[in-house]
Amino acid sequence: MSSPLWRTKPIQSDFSSSSGLKRVLGRWQLIALGVGVTIGAGLFSLTGVAAGQNAGPGVTLSYIIAAITCGFAGLCYGELASMMPSGGSAYTYSYAAFGEIIAWMIGWDLVLEYTIGAAAVASSWSGYMTSLLSDWGIQIDPRLLAPPMTPVHLTDGTVVPAWFNAPAVFILIIVTALLMRGMSESTKINNVVVFLKIAVITLVTIACAKYINVSNYHPFVPQNQGEFGHFGFSGVMRAAGMAFFAYIGFDIISTTAQDSKNPAKDLPVAMIATLVICALVYAGFSLVLTGVVNYQELANDPSPVATVVNTAHAAWLHNFVKMGIAAGYISVLFGLLLGQARVFLVMSQDGLLPKVFSKLNPKTRTPWTSHAMFCVITSIFAAVLPIGELGSMTSIGTIFAFILVCIGVPVLRLRAPDAERRFKVPGGVIIPVLGVVFCGVSMASLDKMTWVRLLIWLALGLVVYACYGKKRSALSSVDK
Repeated sequence: MSSPLWRTKPIQSDFSSSSGLKRVLGRWQLIALGVGVTIGAGLFSLTGVAAGQNAGPGVTLSYIIAAITCGFAGLCYGELASMMPSGGSAYTYSYAAFGEIIAWMIGWDLVLEYTIGAAAVASSWSGYMTSLLSDWGIQIDPRLLAPPMTPVHLTDGTVVPAWFNAPAVFILIIVTALLMRGMSESTKINNVVVFLKIAVITLVTIACAKYINVSNYHPFVPQNQGEFGHFGFSGVMRAAGMAFFAYIGFDIISTTAQDSKNPAKDLPVAMIATLVICALVYAGFSLVLTGVVNYQELANDPSPVATVVNTAHAAWLHNFVKMGIAAGYISVLFGLLLGQARVFLVMSQDGLLPKVFSKLNPKTRTPWTSHAMFCVITSIFAAVLPIGELGSMTSIGTIFAFILVCIGVPVLRLRAPDAERRFKVPGGVIIPVLGVVFCGVSMASLDKMTWVRLLIWLALGLVVYACYGKKRSALSSVDK
């Protein structure tokens, strides 16, 4: 098409090309990154709510369905990642397959997905860390633990308005500073954090498994209550749609192509390995959780991990759980903040955003301006907004990206049949089609307000594109 909206980005398959970033990530570091981001808020908070409000013990099926669906998308990500060395994830793939306007929309969507996700995780980390410090005798002024104007109780019984969520801001600054030091140093710390998190989750699962009451599994999928998404098969699917938030990690792996030593081979392997590991962890833990605690008690439980530990009378696990969760959230923030900056980096390199976002620190070779900007924006959200309800919005953004990636595989096979593919999805178009169908069903299962928020954000993005990116795109000079 002649319209600049549909101009496509050429496929560059030279993996030796340099973006200025240091290629320091090997296969195991990529898997640790994916697992670290994936196992976090979804396990520590979403599991109980999804079981209590939507699926009952069938939440285990929801995680498996979400994992299978993500598996279809993951294979498609693998093929496209093996074709294109640029970071940017679904943004880059959509640019080559569908054109500039679709690429902009998905890039804009990914930025929201990572920003809201990081702010929500930081806010949740604040609660767990405050509780842990309280157990150690360290008290923080309650006015520094909640969004502004939230009523809080002081030690003298006085009720006053809160100022802002200070610990959430603190952890965002710490993780951003870690990322700005360079990928080599920061990934070493992330690997240790991920190991600690997996060890704690494994310990909790094994210790509580012997307290399972089989009667809690009946019925495994409670009867629908006359409302779509409230138990029954629709409830399992609604929970599966929410669970996409829990599998965001492998999507972030694809943003690190420019940081990877051998992205053509390592990215597909890391994505699939992350999905398999995390699916086993989610399914196993949710099965233990709903076996120890009746699903009806979890409907409004913000901390299902603590609940299962209390029910199992394993008080000695409390501090381990809180430390594991606090550490787990750090690795989630690491991946989300990394993904934010990498998507903006590539969009800036393509001319759709100001060049300042692709400027690298001469010493650390990191996009320090993007990291600093996102730290400020995400910190503001985490400090002053009660954004826990926006978890579903992160899910719908993820599913949107998955659908475009699945469609992109057959489109690029037709448009660029001779392009080098170091990994190819088997079975022709079967897996991409299944990915679109499964993702579409899960996306349709989400509530109306989630759709409204997404459409408003995309509309805002179109205004930004029309005012800036359309005329400054790197491809505009090619058109001339």
